[in-house]
Amino acid sequence: MLKQHLQLKLGQKLAPQQIQLMKLIQLHTLEFEEELERELEENPALEIVKEDSKEDDFSSLEEAYQDEGTESIETDFDVNEYLYDDEPSYKTASSNYSPDDEEFDNESLLTEGQSLYDYLTEQIHLINISEEDLKIAEYLIGNLDTDGYLRREIKSIVDDLAFSQGIYTTKEKVDDILENYVQKLDPPGVGARGLQECLLLQIEKKVSSDKAVSLAANILRYQFDALTNKHYNKIIQKYDIEEEDLKDALDEISKLSPKVGGNFDTQTITINQEIIPDFVIQVKDGMVIPMLNSKNAPTLRVSEEYKDILTTYSHDKNSSEHKQAALFIKQKLDAAKWYIDAINQRQNTLLQTITAIVKFQKGYFITGDEKSLKPMILKDVADITGFDISTISRVVKSKYADTPNGIVYLKDLFSDSLTNDDGEEVSTKEIKTHLQEVISKENKRKPLTDDALVVILKEQGYNIARRTIAKYREQLNIPVARLRKEL
Repeated sequence: MLKQHLQLKLGQKLAPQQIQLMKLIQLHTLEFEEELERELEENPALEIVKEDSKEDDFSSLEEAYQDEGTESIETDFDVNEYLYDDEPSYKTASSNYSPDDEEFDNESLLTEGQSLYDYLTEQIHLINISEEDLKIAEYLIGNLDTDGYLRREIKSIVDDLAFSQGIYTTKEKVDDILENYVQKLDPPGVGARGLQECLLLQIEKKVSSDKAVSLAANILRYQFDALTNKHYNKIIQKYDIEEEDLKDALDEISKLSPKVGGNFDTQTITINQEIIPDFVIQVKDGMVIPMLNSKNAPTLRVSEEYKDILTTYSHDKNSSEHKQAALFIKQKLDAAKWYIDAINQRQNTLLQTITAIVKFQKGYFITGDEKSLKPMILKDVADITGFDISTISRVVKSKYADTPNGIVYLKDLFSDSLTNDDGEEVSTKEIKTHLQEVISKENKRKPLTDDALVVILKEQGYNIARRTIAKYREQLNIPVARLRKEL
């Protein structure tokens, strides 16, 4: 049985403009440039103002516009709304915040190089090999990861060859092609199924008559676990050698590469992307001045030509084709105005956020010393700017600032706080810096344990638990004491 009833419901929906703004805010400079270029291609009603055509005297333009007035056109729809005749063109343009217009113009952003897949495929085609074996070899090459390793199980590759290539073969056959063809290619170590095999493939290409090389190969083959765990005494006893002999062997091993595909990108052209700072921070006479990179603040405007075209089409209200054209142009003009508003809001949000960060971390930007960093979380910046925490998070995500002390990743400026013995709040970043300094100065023959680090930092005024030391050490990618041991 059908029933009718009333229901009240509260909900929040984001307008398309809000979604567009959030998307723009989280883009870093290079992504923003690409997004802007795409928008300019898709919307001819949107224009970027060249340096030589910028309006210099805004006030005189506004006065001239007000004196001129606008002409009303009678149509079936309100054309004046579409023409934005109540706004001068400079009011629908976004303006730059930074004078660094040419500072980043000559940076090399992208470089192309040969892919690992192409490099290996060229070599395999120079080998005298049957057609079926060649296809298997090419398939193996196609399954290598960016480091040059074959991470997949051979059994899975045999199955794939049958299903996708129509090649029915055996695990033994694929193993044979891998070991006798693919792993013989340059660079040495390519096609390895693990680190041990990768290093062995490289050391075997060296002159085996050399005592240090022979010992290194033997250690890699038979004492790999002892090596990775730095059980040096065990290795010395096993081979009955002097410490100096082991040192020479370790020197040879250190020359090997654990990632032989590091200079390539598997199956795709290598793209080496430089960091383009999103912000420029200058220090003058003790003042810290934050600015947007000029590429984040393009000058945009709504096309005057498209406004004129809309006026022309709107005069002919009897032509359905002209009316449709006018509606299409109106949509493009609306979209251009919305986009300019979104860009202006993005610039304002970015500038307010970096200004708040600079205000909070003024000491750090002046000195460049990480110990000057104050504890700062997203909420601190949100409280200053009035923006939501999620907005601040989007702003700092993947953004960099060009400072007098080098390029700084914004997220690195944020850290929690701990209280030292003097009752002062200190940044965890400061504690990590102290921890790193202590470890860098330790005796590498007898590295400091986490318990020893706790005692040392406590003497420096940082009362930290052992588990916290271990957490910070892991975050700094510093291994445990046993693995830091050197001869």
